[in-house]
Amino acid sequence: MKVSLLDDEVLRHLPQPSSTNTCTCAVGACTAWESITEDRWPAAQMQALGTLRDPDIYEPTFEEHHPSGTRYDSADAPVSAKHFPYNRCDVFRCGPCGRVLMCYTEFGGYYVDHRVRELRASLVVNPASADSE
Repeated sequence: MKVSLLDDEVLRHLPQPSSTNTCTCAVGACTAWESITEDRWPAAQMQALGTLRDPDIYEPTFEEHHPSGTRYDSADAPVSAKHFPYNRCDVFRCGPCGRVLMCYTEFGGYYVDHRVRELRASLVVNPASADSE
C-alpha cells in the first residue's frame, strides 16, 4: 500500500474537529510534542492520512524552524514539513474526535521515544518562506 506524501499546503487544509469534540483516548491533549508509549497509542481508532517523510531524502535535516523564539516543546511552535521533527512524521486522524495527530519516533543511543503532537492548522508555515535557524 502506497502512503501519500503530505506537505504544508495539505496540512493547512486538513479538516479540523470542532472545539466541541472531545476525545477520551490515552493520547491526551498533546498540544506540544509529548512522549507516548506504544500501549497508549490507540491504533484501532487511528486512520493513517499520510506521511511528511520525503522518500527521496535519505537523511532529513535536524534543523528546526523557530522564527519567533519558540522551542521544540512549545505549544505554539510553527509546523514546517521541511524541518525537524515534522520531516520525520506520519499523520493520523482519530476516529472518535477527528483530531489530526503527527507522530514520529526519536532514536537515541539507548532509547526509542515515540512522540505525538496534535496538528493546529493555524501553526502550519510554508516551507518556501521557512528559513532554517
